[in-house]
Amino acid sequence: MSKSINVGIVGATGYTGLELVKILLKHPYFNLAYISNSEGGTTINKLHPSLNGVCEVEVKKADIAEMSQLCELIFLALPHKTAMAYVKPLIAKGVKVVDLSADYRLPLDIYEEFYCQHTDKDNLENVVYGLPELNRHKLKNAKLVANPGCFPTSAILGLLPFLDKRIKNTPIIIDAKTGVSGAGKKLSEVTHFVNVNDNLFSYNPLLHRHAPEIAQKIGVAFEEVSFVPHLVPVTRGMISSIYIQVEKDFDEVALLKEFYKDDIHVRISENPVDMKSVAGTNFCDIYAKRSGNILYISSAIDNLMRGASSQAVVNANIMMGIDENIAIPDIAYVP
Repeated sequence: MSKSINVGIVGATGYTGLELVKILLKHPYFNLAYISNSEGGTTINKLHPSLNGVCEVEVKKADIAEMSQLCELIFLALPHKTAMAYVKPLIAKGVKVVDLSADYRLPLDIYEEFYCQHTDKDNLENVVYGLPELNRHKLKNAKLVANPGCFPTSAILGLLPFLDKRIKNTPIIIDAKTGVSGAGKKLSEVTHFVNVNDNLFSYNPLLHRHAPEIAQKIGVAFEEVSFVPHLVPVTRGMISSIYIQVEKDFDEVALLKEFYKDDIHVRISENPVDMKSVAGTNFCDIYAKRSGNILYISSAIDNLMRGASSQAVVNANIMMGIDENIAIPDIAYVP
């Protein structure tokens, strides 16, 4: 590719915004031409001191007219409801969008049941769900991509190879654990050090918003998915322990390797997986073990990377006709 592609970030204040900046600064084809948040009047290194001496560009107050003039593609690292207010005018101006919020991940009725009223119903008809292993072909021509949630990414990638082995209408039990960065940068009582340190607890058991996203994308009824997320005292990482009932004879490891043989960001392990080995990367590590008709699947990702920012850049690469692995981190933060 001879020319660079101008891209921008709206929502640079949070953790996913920071991870996007870090990836895009090293991208050989994407030029980070626009960085913004809701207030502006600062620089990216003041928001994130880790970028001192690396990137000190201005962070502007988000302006749709300005970003659409400067950029071919925009990453929206914004909360749900806020993102859709940007998507509608950006798409109308011909700017491609990768939305990291939940605003376009679900059909209208499911979204409004679990989130809020939707104000951009037209674009819901044209969005592509941004899980490359599921929709790589559709992503090539997408103008709007809904980046998956972190828990759904981990769970869906673990479940996909075994859906036709599952005994129909039996429970899908997902016990998932995430690092505290998954709760975002905003302070809260739940993420207070004294509450999180030396502690572990579930939240929104069986009622979490990501459960209908998992169910809808794998094509089962919401009632069949029992999803319980937990907050653990680590900064980043996510691991899903999944239990399903299966039938027929098959080699679970061989099946995984065959299913993902062409997917460079999925690694199949013959030993139980861990969060540290994927920290800072776009990899999803998967392990499976069968006992009788019970199949245990363990899936590990970095919640900020494969669960958000690096997956968003993979999607953008595919949308813009670039090799999906360009600039995608693949060396884990170990030790």
